[in-house]
Amino acid sequence: MDKKSVRWLQWAREVQALSQSGLAFCNSEYDRQRYERLAGIAAEITSACSHLDEEDVKKLFLTHPGYATPKIDVRSAVINDGKILLVQESMDKRWTMPGGWADVGDHPSETAVRETKEESGFTVEPIKVIGVFDANRSEHDLEFFHAFKIVFLCKLISGEAKPSNETLDAAFFSFESLPPLSHHRTNLKHINEIKEHLLNPGRKTFFD
Repeated sequence: MDKKSVRWLQWAREVQALSQSGLAFCNSEYDRQRYERLAGIAAEITSACSHLDEEDVKKLFLTHPGYATPKIDVRSAVINDGKILLVQESMDKRWTMPGGWADVGDHPSETAVRETKEESGFTVEPIKVIGVFDANRSEHDLEFFHAFKIVFLCKLISGEAKPSNETLDAAFFSFESLPPLSHHRTNLKHINEIKEHLLNPGRKTFFD
């Protein structure tokens, strides 16, 4: 998708963040109403440029209290015999590295281990951080909230492929024969960086 075609999303995201941070620190009813109106404007923009209901979007925006900060998405690059583990998402039927949102109180590496076990059935051990990616600055920029993505290179310990309530399947694929990717979760930028680390184990952690 052309980045120009999602400028509306960048505007809506920024307005929503201003609203969320403003609501976290406002001291008067007047300020509260103004910042809630900003959330309404962000919802109007989103609804007008998508198929989503305006009131549903506004409720979503208002359910994230506190100062607006990026969310953290953790992914596991599990390599076995030169193949990478991918899981098939129930939501879009496409494939991604196992992972998900980090929970409050968890170490990022704990998130990688837990999500991989839950989504694929495999137990893994994080070895190193492949990279820290800005999830909102890519070819497929469609997330409402700003997010950073941490990709861990992981060692396979044990287990067998087992789907979950969020995944339909789990399997290892060669890098030359990847299935259709769930681009918001895993894209070729992540895959190519993983390949570079496999070729050069001393490669520095990627960040953008």
